[in-house]
Amino acid sequence: MQCKLYSWGGAQEVTGSKHFLETENGTIMIDCGAFQGRRDEADKKNRDWAFKPANVSAAILTHAHYDHCGLMPRFVAEGYENFVYSTPATRDLAKLVMMDSARIQKHDYDFMIKRNKKKGLSFEPKEPLYTEEQVRNCMGHFSTVAYHKKFTPVQNVSATLYDAGHILGSSMVHMEVKNGSETMRIAFSGDLGRKGLPIIRDPEILPPVNYLVLESTYGNRLHDPMDSTLEKLANIINKVAERKGKIVIPAFAIERTQELVFFIHLLHDQKRIPKIPVYIDSPMSADATTIFKMHDECYDDETIKAFIDHQKNPFGFSDLIYVTTKEESQALNEQDGPMIVISSSGMCEHGRILHHLAHTVRDPKNAILLVGYMAENTLGRKILEKVNPIRIFGEEYGVRAEIAKMNSFSGHADYQEILDYVGSLDTTALKKIFLVHGEKDAQTNMKSLLDGKGYSVEIVVPGTNYNL
Repeated sequence: MQCKLYSWGGAQEVTGSKHFLETENGTIMIDCGAFQGRRDEADKKNRDWAFKPANVSAAILTHAHYDHCGLMPRFVAEGYENFVYSTPATRDLAKLVMMDSARIQKHDYDFMIKRNKKKGLSFEPKEPLYTEEQVRNCMGHFSTVAYHKKFTPVQNVSATLYDAGHILGSSMVHMEVKNGSETMRIAFSGDLGRKGLPIIRDPEILPPVNYLVLESTYGNRLHDPMDSTLEKLANIINKVAERKGKIVIPAFAIERTQELVFFIHLLHDQKRIPKIPVYIDSPMSADATTIFKMHDECYDDETIKAFIDHQKNPFGFSDLIYVTTKEESQALNEQDGPMIVISSSGMCEHGRILHHLAHTVRDPKNAILLVGYMAENTLGRKILEKVNPIRIFGEEYGVRAEIAKMNSFSGHADYQEILDYVGSLDTTALKKIFLVHGEKDAQTNMKSLLDGKGYSVEIVVPGTNYNL
């Protein structure tokens, strides 16, 4: 029996995940994510594909982050006709992410046309990657599957989803490919989460596999211990509040925003921070929080007890304000601190966060708090690396605000957590680990560490076929 594994995204890079398992009965695609980074390069990758969607037999979506689900509507519009399998929570969140993306693309397109007309430029911006109508059409292809329930994406292949512990509804995919009396077992980690994160459960232990396709985002880094998170967050809030500044936090609308609210809520209740308004300036975050409340099947025991035993809402408290309209968002920029503004996108590539950055980065009273992974060439990465000045909407802004970073909020396992997770698996029959979803330095280090443990490891090269 022979299968082929290959990737056309998320290989030797972090965004744009598109992995394929080709069997004799059809080709299965794992994720269809959008690229983020240098604008021209990302746009080309998001529009020009090296494969034909019509030739894919089945698709499985591991979770609802934009770099994993962001191109599903275009995938369907380009000719894919079959099911997209996911957990119920992933389906609901993916619809939110994709619809939000369609709206932002349309808004940015209209904004660029108006700006170019005002400046007398003849440059015509590119059409959005997809429309809201194409998102709705895409959702008609989704078929939801509960954790641990086997399904058949193509003939002679059974698949099972396990909780990845990364975001609400995130999954790892375990597949059994059968040929007569032989069975080959292959697993895709998606984005592997961490133990001890609030709200969601820890990553589940996968059944034995012959091949493991493993993410390596933090393959050369360690996170700060979770037990120091509250203290560091309190210190930053108190310091900026004392100088009456604003704390602007770029955060993914899904998971990171809810975790931040969870921790700020704790600090508020423990009276470790002053009374300070916290604005969630992202309509998608408000909608995502509603979806979180609907899917308690994904919660860890602590969060379930907060809801059921104590009737508490971990996602809301008296100083928390959800901002929905554009006018309310703009008003925040005229309002004096202290305040906390949490807004998306998490990598500062689009959305309302850009306007908040433009109004805060020049003032030393303020702070930009980075709490998630920033991919290469994104604005968030440039802020993290203290590039000065930075460009927002084509204009330069000198950075005088404090730049702070908290590593403990990441939903990705670091290299020690990856090693510990692989070590917890039954690897008796494991033939090879394929590393994906990581920058080259991170993957090189992760490969070296796994090699040192005696595993056979391959770094996946985009477009290269690997015979299994």
